[in-house]
Amino acid sequence: MKKIMRLKPFLIAAGLLCFGCATQAQSDIEITKDIIPGNTKPIPVSLSGFTGEAAEVIQFDLYVQGFSFTTPDVAQYLISGGNNGNLTGRATDRFNKSVLVNKSYTGASLRRQAHAFVEDFLHAIGRKGVDPTKKIAFKVDTGANGEIYIADFDGHNAQAITHDNAIVAAPAWVPGRLALCYTSYRFGNPDIFLHDLTTGQRTGVARFAGSNISPAPSPDGSKVAMILSKSGAVDLWVANIDGSGLRQLTKTREDDSSPCWSPDGQWICFATKINERRSLCKVPAAGGPVQRISTSGVSNPSEPDWSPDGKWIVFTAQMGGFEICVVPASGGTATLLVSGEDPSWSPNSRTVVFARRSGGSRRLSLLDVPTKQVKDVSRISGSNSQPSWAK
Repeated sequence: MKKIMRLKPFLIAAGLLCFGCATQAQSDIEITKDIIPGNTKPIPVSLSGFTGEAAEVIQFDLYVQGFSFTTPDVAQYLISGGNNGNLTGRATDRFNKSVLVNKSYTGASLRRQAHAFVEDFLHAIGRKGVDPTKKIAFKVDTGANGEIYIADFDGHNAQAITHDNAIVAAPAWVPGRLALCYTSYRFGNPDIFLHDLTTGQRTGVARFAGSNISPAPSPDGSKVAMILSKSGAVDLWVANIDGSGLRQLTKTREDDSSPCWSPDGQWICFATKINERRSLCKVPAAGGPVQRISTSGVSNPSEPDWSPDGKWIVFTAQMGGFEICVVPASGGTATLLVSGEDPSWSPNSRTVVFARRSGGSRRLSLLDVPTKQVKDVSRISGSNSQPSWAK
């Protein structure tokens, strides 16, 4: 029987506050070409006029989205402004002398104003940004137990949303809702819960004897894929988001793990074993034959995540250590990017949040997949891992 617990309501800003706009001039938009993972040069920009927190935020946001910093005489884009009170920002294309952004921002914190300016600049050059309104969820371990936290994508404004005082794992956002699925040992067994962050209500989704782990809500938020051992083996199952309508999708007897959905909701990718070798596979969400996804060049793939644009699957490969890799969604030759684990795509299908091991614990970092540029996010005390980026 499912248990429903009423937790303390948790209030979260659903999006950025409105920003005032003084003036804006735009030229023809430059469309960015297709990227090559791990083999793309960063775009040079110059940055001037900003100070303190504003300068730090703008530099951080640009770096993790594929830009480098140089002098105005060699930069492709000239970015300038000031933050005496509210933030003003201007971006110019040095080659065609066009003004891409020219705005003043009000009505929110300086940090959010700086995030918004970067988003406007990226939009002006034909790029999709990370969307700073989309938060990351992750687990924080402080000894034997842990809690689920959420934070802005750069790690700021972190807040605990559980108080289980138990082992917790694998938080995953429900698209279109301020809600998470995750696994908790609060009642002594690894059970899956649905946690509504607006009301604080937590509902049991899968509480069968044995393991109930790795929940992955569907792109439309109506269903959840998960790994259950209720049949005697560790297999992939799918159900409605409230746990009803449970159906078994695999009978591999090979310890399936880490499901994720294609953005159209038609396929579920997961890790399993084929002929004693760990592989990535996919299965129709409605049920059907399992198909292997080739990851040539790397071994022991796990923890896949399908990019929102449908083109790529990022995953962890265990080859002595843990490595973040990416492969075309149809399979092929994998590209090794950086040491780490637990990757999760941002809404822009370019930036990835992941965990890396550091001094006996783990911390979260952001990776720009085309350039392989990496920055650590602001850290919560303890070991931070298993991030999930809201889509």
